[in-house]
Amino acid sequence: MPAIRNGGGAREDRGGQVHDPQALNRRAGRTWRFLQFPLTRIVLSAVALIGVQLLLGAGLRGLGIRPHSGAGLAAAALVVVAVLATYGACVRLLEQRAVVELGRPRASALLAGFAIGVLLFAFVMALLMSMGVASVTGDAGGAALPYALAAALLAAVGEETLFRGVLFRIIERSLGSGIALAFTAALFGALHAFNRGATVTSSLAIALEAGVLLAAAYMYSRRLWMPIGLHAGWNFTEGGLFGASVSGGQAHGVLASHFAGPMGLTGGAFGPEASGVAVLVCLALGVTFIVLAARRGHLVAPYWDAPRPGA
Repeated sequence: MPAIRNGGGAREDRGGQVHDPQALNRRAGRTWRFLQFPLTRIVLSAVALIGVQLLLGAGLRGLGIRPHSGAGLAAAALVVVAVLATYGACVRLLEQRAVVELGRPRASALLAGFAIGVLLFAFVMALLMSMGVASVTGDAGGAALPYALAAALLAAVGEETLFRGVLFRIIERSLGSGIALAFTAALFGALHAFNRGATVTSSLAIALEAGVLLAAAYMYSRRLWMPIGLHAGWNFTEGGLFGASVSGGQAHGVLASHFAGPMGLTGGAFGPEASGVAVLVCLALGVTFIVLAARRGHLVAPYWDAPRPGA
């Protein structure tokens, strides 16, 4: 795959079509220039994405649909489709381009990301168990798995379209990959500070592990499917399989996880996501993705470092 450098460059997709995944349709007029201002696109897209989730959530609650039911699973699928469609509509309307970040490969990238997320959290748990600070027992069996998967996909699609699809991508287009990574990772961690059991340490942990890793997975693949899958796979394994707290939220899975030891190792009430072990493992993989993205030429330079035409 040809490289994306210095704010975006033309490339061929697998169908042989040449396009610039970040290019905007240049139109005349103050209104269009206002719409193309990065902050405008961020605000409008964020309002649309958050709004559709709030409206659908209120409507489903008004209908009395319970999450742990067949109707709840159907409702979760509806919300996922609606969020992805809303993101696509924002890109087409505000940027007048194809939504290549939701393009092919879809299923393979999503499944690859999901598998990475599953294996990553399982590895963290294995390390914690080998240190004697974690243990597991049987709990709810497999009955809760479909609902855990639905919840994981809802969170992953909602957060990845907003943080990596809108915030990271638009900031990166102007300020480069480094600043976009630092800003969105810090914001991702800060917003988790309002969760149950959150501390300054847990927020820093989320910023370093999830904020860096998920943005790095996007930079590596240049598609949203891999970070969506990775995010969902991690949450599903953490809550649905091991029954551990997911970012402070209680979970009931196939197993029940028990933690005893220093908060720096166990993550305390926030869950193993705040564990120093999780931070080191996820950060190592995030750095690996960044190195691979650099080798692919996928890192974007800030506008002031971009070569000028004819230079």
